[in-house]
Amino acid sequence: MEPRAYSAVPVGTNFLLVNYARSSGEVLLDPSLPVTDLQATINTYAAGYSHSFGIAGRTASVALLVPYANADLTGNVEGAPGHAYRSGMGDIRMRFAVILMGGEALTPEQFARRSPTASLGASLSVVAPTGQYLPSRLVNVGSNRWAFKPEIGLSQPLGNWFVEGMAGVWFFTDNNDFFGGRRRSQEPLPVFQWHGGYNWRPGLWLATDVTYFTGGQTSVNGAQGQDLQRTVRYGATLSVPLAAQWSAKLAWSRGLTARIGGNFQTVSITLQYRWFDR
Repeated sequence: MEPRAYSAVPVGTNFLLVNYARSSGEVLLDPSLPVTDLQATINTYAAGYSHSFGIAGRTASVALLVPYANADLTGNVEGAPGHAYRSGMGDIRMRFAVILMGGEALTPEQFARRSPTASLGASLSVVAPTGQYLPSRLVNVGSNRWAFKPEIGLSQPLGNWFVEGMAGVWFFTDNNDFFGGRRRSQEPLPVFQWHGGYNWRPGLWLATDVTYFTGGQTSVNGAQGQDLQRTVRYGATLSVPLAAQWSAKLAWSRGLTARIGGNFQTVSITLQYRWFDR
């Protein structure tokens, strides 16, 4: 969940961040595999960078996130208790976004004098298959496939309050080297987010978050699995300025309802450094 993802920023803004997230709960696997009651505790460490610039008079940005993860997994394999540990680089994530309305390309000085207005944005997120992957394993850190998510988002300030809504769809290429040399496909996964919060001053804000996703049914060698997803998650995000160019962001989320998978809790902390181009 990403509150303030489509809020306007000045051109020439750079963000460098490090993030730690801990997730625990149910893990979704292909239902044809002989593994049941799979629970995981996953620690993810990530470093990221984003840069904003002007394009055709609008504000745009590019971002890159490089994750590393380790996970402890327990479950039943053919009825017998089992345990596994995984550790390695995850799949790199990239994002291009542009503010289509309310996001004129402004310098930091111009931006400081502007009156906040509604902003409408669009983005494309890409996940590349760069993570650790071994086809002999049931569970991997990497996914061995590409994923793409086009998305639109609207952010509306209401005095010190703000409300936001986002709608996107994940599309996946096939994993042609799935466990046992099989081909695993996944149908598109629509994702909707809603956020509402209060902004005390620049950098200090609190948001409540809700996301809903449905679809994403998988098939292995053409045989469709019984793993249609239909999940609602909720959480909160707090941003706190630490110094002139430093800030921290704390986030928590958990599953509210889940047809299959998605019933896990995540706590994360992000340390962020910001500077402007000269």
